[in-house]
Amino acid sequence: MSVPIITAEELYRKMNAGEDVVILDVRNETDYNDWRIEGKTVKSVNIPYFNFLEEDDSLFVDLPKESELVVLCAKGGSSAFVAELLMEKGYKTYSLDGGMLAWSQFYYPTVVSDQDKLKLIQVNRLSKGCLSYVVVSEGKALIVDPSLQTEFYVEMAKQQGFEIEHIVDSHLHADHISGGVKLASQTGATYYISSGEAKGTELAFEPLENHKQIRVGEIDVQILAIPTPGHTPGSTSFLIEDRFMMSGDTIFVGGLGRPDLGGKAKEWAMDLYDTVFNKLKDLPDDCLILPGHYADIQEIGDDGIVGALFGEIRNNNEIMQNTDKEAFTEQVAGAASSEKPPNFEEIIAINRGELKVDTDKAIELEIGPNRCAVHHHG
Repeated sequence: MSVPIITAEELYRKMNAGEDVVILDVRNETDYNDWRIEGKTVKSVNIPYFNFLEEDDSLFVDLPKESELVVLCAKGGSSAFVAELLMEKGYKTYSLDGGMLAWSQFYYPTVVSDQDKLKLIQVNRLSKGCLSYVVVSEGKALIVDPSLQTEFYVEMAKQQGFEIEHIVDSHLHADHISGGVKLASQTGATYYISSGEAKGTELAFEPLENHKQIRVGEIDVQILAIPTPGHTPGSTSFLIEDRFMMSGDTIFVGGLGRPDLGGKAKEWAMDLYDTVFNKLKDLPDDCLILPGHYADIQEIGDDGIVGALFGEIRNNNEIMQNTDKEAFTEQVAGAASSEKPPNFEEIIAINRGELKVDTDKAIELEIGPNRCAVHHHG
């Protein structure tokens, strides 16, 4: 009996269309609790693979026979075995092709805006809650915070007929491996990052602080590079015509960037206060904030976009109501002491160019959720 497979993209299309999805995750309980596929319409059940070897029919009691089950494991092997077992018992099953490994490498593009000679695309790496951006004008493009799988951006450029001219990292990432340097070498584009992030490294980069504006294409789409320290000292946000701000890990839909990953939580929290209440105070309420991450599937809008108007964030983001500098600093520094991103020291070393790893090791280091936000929901 051959088990039907479903790809990561097909699974996400179902989720994105609002279809009910039942996932049977057969990884062990620890892995499942640490990191799993979530969605607004997803019902997820965890029954570890080894339980199915015991041929205990009571395992299946709570599994719905009227719904399709998507069975998943780490890499796709165990899930195929379990899916076949369930098919023999009359269940409608798919096995997720490549398992959580494939899910971790899946990127999904959504167009945020396509008007006035400007196209802005948000690329969602769902497994990590990582967001990158492609800004296209007159056949030229700027990529913000590209992730590890650089071929995705190269292929998009080929399909949509644009040339990647500029690549920026908003900061030195701690929870995922940047594709910035690699993508620049593949495409001949200029790679920018703040000197505050890259000093002391051997990275080939153009200092962002020397470029207050980056022009994309021949027309006047100017991107302002605004220093927004707090998550890290050199964190930079990118503003397009007061309409869109790609905020990196500085401002999220439901929180702010955690300031503790450099071991200076108090100092960086004070920088974050200055950024939020002074540097960005004149940013209009109708500017769409497009963050570098999200921590909750609920932050994906019905249109598939993660983002919110700055006015809404000002009103709803509990931590931004705390205008007293000392109280804000205490709150942010205290809340940031939660679990750090897995393998963050090795990932930072890779992003600084100090540690070289092969593709398999890079993928292994990255697997798991992102933990770069301090979340306070209002």
